[in-house]
Amino acid sequence: MTVDGLDCAADIVNVALHMLRPYLLLIFGVMVCSTAVILINASNTHPFVQAAWRVTLAALVLIPVAWRDYKKHRAEFTLEHLRRTTFPAVVFALHMITWTAGARMTIAAQASLVVNFAPAAIPFFLHWLVGERINRAEIIGTLIALTGVIALTVRDAFTGGGSAWGNIVCFISMLLFACYLALGRKNRTFPSIWLYMVPVYAQASVICVLFSLPWWGTCDFGDTREWVLMIALALLPTVVGHTILNVSMRHLRGQIVSLCNVGQFVFAGIMAWLLFQQIPPGSFYLASLLVVIGVSIVVFASPTSPPRLR
Repeated sequence: MTVDGLDCAADIVNVALHMLRPYLLLIFGVMVCSTAVILINASNTHPFVQAAWRVTLAALVLIPVAWRDYKKHRAEFTLEHLRRTTFPAVVFALHMITWTAGARMTIAAQASLVVNFAPAAIPFFLHWLVGERINRAEIIGTLIALTGVIALTVRDAFTGGGSAWGNIVCFISMLLFACYLALGRKNRTFPSIWLYMVPVYAQASVICVLFSLPWWGTCDFGDTREWVLMIALALLPTVVGHTILNVSMRHLRGQIVSLCNVGQFVFAGIMAWLLFQQIPPGSFYLASLLVVIGVSIVVFASPTSPPRLR
């Protein structure tokens, strides 16, 4: 091959890598987010205390970023903005509490699949919160995805292999997550995303700590392994993973980000198989196909991009 040919090939590779970089970053972000259910299950700390530490540590890490943006947008950021973060903080705290509990009650792949059903529920919360219309395709997609979740729950209730109650708790957590994301759409006029997210995290951490107080005495705070797991839970899925998803929302279509995020259950399932020898039952694969199809219909039928992910 001539020198000109090599240069041309190199240029094509560079262009391809430049085009693929946002998608590779998104896949990496989804994979990092999927570690949450693994870290939750690897820990022996009470789930409520674990949720409190996760949100608190994440808030502490992100405070410098919020302070930087506050200095930049001081004139635009008002007490009214701060007041509007209180309800999302309550919803987010309840999501974290129920998600950490639910993730311990069923196998990792199944818990991740159910909680990431959220994009199919978002249109209904947007209709309630901001009056956005729900179209027929969104209703059909949600019913298809819901069929998959119901099939899993009924199967677990009669034959075991997962946990019907775990599915229900994860489903409640999913509804709270969907509500939190819809509130993010409603509050998208904030001068900076960090001036919205960090106050939400900070208030949610207080709520989680207060809720978990009765169980604090059960935890061994001298256990280095538990601290490593809690710090990893705060940094990897909560700070790094969710930040990558928010960055991806700026460079890719919201539908693509939302759909790829549903794929967390694939990464979670592989890691759970390698680390915990968890093997989902055969019915899980059919149910997961229904959920993915249903969510796909919803996200591509949406007239506008879904709100930024947490």
